[in-house]
Amino acid sequence: MIITCKKGAPQAEIDKIIKEFEDKGLEVNLIRGVDYNVFGIVGDTTIVDEKIVRANPWIEQVTRIAAPYKKVNRLFHPEDTVVDVAGIKIGGKENIVVIGGPCSVEGEDQICRIAQEVKDAGGVMLRGGAYKPRTSPYAFQGLGSEGIQDMVEARKRTGLPIVSEIMGVDKIDEFVENVDLIQVGARNMQNFDLLKALGMIRKPILLKRGLSNTIEEWLMSAEYIMSGGNENVILCERGIRTFEKYTRNTLDLSVVPIIKRKSHLPIIIDPSHATGDWDLVESMSLAAIAAGADGLIIEVHDNPECAWSDGAQSLKPAKFKQVVEKGRAIAKVIGRDI
Repeated sequence: MIITCKKGAPQAEIDKIIKEFEDKGLEVNLIRGVDYNVFGIVGDTTIVDEKIVRANPWIEQVTRIAAPYKKVNRLFHPEDTVVDVAGIKIGGKENIVVIGGPCSVEGEDQICRIAQEVKDAGGVMLRGGAYKPRTSPYAFQGLGSEGIQDMVEARKRTGLPIVSEIMGVDKIDEFVENVDLIQVGARNMQNFDLLKALGMIRKPILLKRGLSNTIEEWLMSAEYIMSGGNENVILCERGIRTFEKYTRNTLDLSVVPIIKRKSHLPIIIDPSHATGDWDLVESMSLAAIAAGADGLIIEVHDNPECAWSDGAQSLKPAKFKQVVEKGRAIAKVIGRDI
């Protein structure tokens, strides 16, 4: 971190600034100029709040040289992290994981039937929403605990590990007991109380990018979880909100190589929520694989016309199988497998 003092800063103020940083255990290197004094701050500067530093009337500018996240940073963890989800490895340079299932669990028969179809098509994990964050309070909110138990039954019948979205701290015990991969949805990406609580457990976490969040904000949310001791974090890009109206969101595939450069965590892509259109899911899935994504999470429904939520973006099982098969061909070209 580099801090520049304003012209004419008194020596007493300079000494005070130096002492404040040294009291935090940081090393301060002072460079004296004719008009300005510049401080080079060395150490764990994540403990420094830039806004508080800028509040000093004698501070001209504050510039971070290193990223504010440490545990997430590839600089401190050069090798790829591979997260084990009930025996399924996500991350690394070999396998690409495909997760499929309906937006909402609609009952035991439905989720068990789709789970088998997902497995037959080549999917290795089952997604399903039991607690649903919806824009409208009048929309279907999910079956809750009943939906979780329906997914547990689907896992018993098919052997597929299950992925479901958690909404609050009060549901952690239920999810730890029943869910293999706990999803933090876009709307909860900066629910810091939830992130801190998930940092205290050791279950794998699927962290979706927020609706309008930067990559750095997303990585800082992962840092919250990892700083608590839970290093089993998988990132998920699901599109961000822009001015474009032809798609539900704008899928940012450039995020894949950026994440690979800046972080060691695995990243998967959700083309269903990103596009909101089943007809776009295949092309975006293949593009995501080519870009280097570690997996896909795709909405699958055997009767999307009558789905209780998000039918328009759901693939029928036969189409899902086609995407998996084409994805396998793309993966082979880049030396990976599905």
